[in-house]
Amino acid sequence: MLNVVVFDSGYGGEFFADWLEEEIPVVKVTRVIDWRNATDILESPKKARIIAATNLAPHIGKADIIVFANHLLTTTSLPYFRRKYKTQKFVGFELAKPDRFIKRKVLVLTTKAVSKTLHYHNFLFRLKTKTKTLCLDSWPALIDDGELSEADVLNTIDNFLENEKFCPEEIILACAQFQDIKPILAKHFGKKVRIYDSYNQTLRQICKALRLRGSLKKLK
Repeated sequence: MLNVVVFDSGYGGEFFADWLEEEIPVVKVTRVIDWRNATDILESPKKARIIAATNLAPHIGKADIIVFANHLLTTTSLPYFRRKYKTQKFVGFELAKPDRFIKRKVLVLTTKAVSKTLHYHNFLFRLKTKTKTLCLDSWPALIDDGELSEADVLNTIDNFLENEKFCPEEIILACAQFQDIKPILAKHFGKKVRIYDSYNQTLRQICKALRLRGSLKKLK
């Protein structure tokens, strides 16, 4: 079986690894989750790169592909790892771009570290539509600990939207842990708001890199 290594700092990586096993049953998914250094991985690109390199050292050159289930690592360090380890395949959680021609208002849920990157600002510029960014730095840890309630999620988002006088038509989840609250958001906003995450596009990259055509057909 092909060996896919998923690296992250918390349940975001676990969520994606579980989903990946269901979508591509012909691969073996190895989870490398560094819970202890979660704060540094989510907040500091430099520290995240060092921590990732240390954790992944036993797998580099041996895995068929390594996945960064972390937006900050992907946006700031993916080119570095590809240059340094040329024989190892890497993919990461790219920011999900809505697939549409009509410009709609977009709310992005992310962390402050991601929002400060040049990659993120370029991403918003390329969307060419009205956007708002809500940074939720405490939420990943609360999700990891099972302490983020539905009421906290909805109150925080609704208060932000009311203060900003903003009614989103699309929501982008730019933190792997936020997959946990996707059902809450879908129920709250209903069909009038489409919610995007990085799962399908990351799966496409994995399938292309591993030449798994059958799995790609499901995403067309």
